[in-house]
Amino acid sequence: MPARNGKTPTENLRVAVLADSDTRWKWGSLTASRIAPDRAALDGYLLRGRATPTPRQLTEVGVRADSLREVTAVEFLATMARDPRAYDVVVLALVGGAVQAVLHGLAYAWRESKDRPVVVTGYVGVVYEKLADGLLLRHGADVVLANSAYDAERFRAVYEGVGADASSVTECALPFLGGAPYKEAHDPYTVVFAAQPSVPDTAADRMYLLDRLVRHAESHPEREVLLKLRSKPGEHTTHIEEIPYQKLVQRIPEPPANFRLVYGNMGEVLDRTDLLVTVSSTAALEALHRRIPTALLTDLGVREALGNHHFTGSGCLVSWDRLDAGERPEPDAAWVARQGVAADGAYESAFDGARAKVAALLDEDRRPLAPYYSRTTAPGYLPRVLARHHLAPDGSPLPGAPAADRDPSAVRQIVRRAARGAYRHGVQRVAPVIRRMGEL
Repeated sequence: MPARNGKTPTENLRVAVLADSDTRWKWGSLTASRIAPDRAALDGYLLRGRATPTPRQLTEVGVRADSLREVTAVEFLATMARDPRAYDVVVLALVGGAVQAVLHGLAYAWRESKDRPVVVTGYVGVVYEKLADGLLLRHGADVVLANSAYDAERFRAVYEGVGADASSVTECALPFLGGAPYKEAHDPYTVVFAAQPSVPDTAADRMYLLDRLVRHAESHPEREVLLKLRSKPGEHTTHIEEIPYQKLVQRIPEPPANFRLVYGNMGEVLDRTDLLVTVSSTAALEALHRRIPTALLTDLGVREALGNHHFTGSGCLVSWDRLDAGERPEPDAAWVARQGVAADGAYESAFDGARAKVAALLDEDRRPLAPYYSRTTAPGYLPRVLARHHLAPDGSPLPGAPAADRDPSAVRQIVRRAARGAYRHGVQRVAPVIRRMGEL
């Protein structure tokens, strides 16, 4: 196989991952490890914003990089422009709008380079909303990863339906599935509720779920009942959490002794789980992969707004009443297989296609990046998407964009941290109060 930069496409690759939250860093870095060999060097870039991971969150993810730094989109693009051959693969683990902006920025940065990295992107979990919107914002990457056969079919249909090239869509699986298969009940039997930052989104609904979890603990004193939380107060994840469960728990006068809150790596929590309960968290797929009994709650309805509609046909939709009575859902094998869960042991080969695709791209001349959205196809939309990241319609930095040729000073770093803290305070404390006042 021809060499690139003095090495074959599968040897000693250098990979850059740009991520904008803790979960997307987890997805991006683990995806890099799945599609590149163990000898690959990994540099991490954290996109500066409201959800930039804290050191605790990064530690919890458990992925180590050779280097890790916080950047703006313009700073990242300047780094890529300085040496287009510095990396073999660039993984964009970002929200859709940011992916589109960076794709256009990279197209501009590499406009004179004949040898650029392979660009990979995808989704961090279940795709249950804004399918067309999110997919078209990701179009233009060399590889758009689909986490299942089901997703791959939907992705290709969207691209082909608008006349866009669908050859980038590549089936794989979620990169963070793994762990020992569930075999027998633990002592004590452990029920875990996987909380989500934004589902459900009202205090009443979240208090209802918390109340049912506590009542389950009270009616089953022999069980350990855990509320698995994604973040601590003041931290942000991929989604904004305006009503943290930590605050709602304070409304419970005397929580039962067998009920408690836990943090940490989801895989480690699943090691001791006998029943995983959630509304629509991707943790359900992690549990199903390990054959852990899994329940998707119907108490608040089966609705697109909740995301649990994605699990219709899974055999896992159930109410708290049925769980309290001792029911354990039985997943539908065909549904599980189509969702890329690979509980049958085929998971290890799930990334073969993606690895082969990247290797083939490294072994050929790559065309300039050409997203579907352009100044011709979306002249009223694209400029706004790019401007959010200080980019002009052609992908070049706008005048006055944050300086990309120097590291931020100590003062600038302090100001940025203070600004993020103020933003998070506003989201978690001020905004809910204003909304409640508006409802009076």
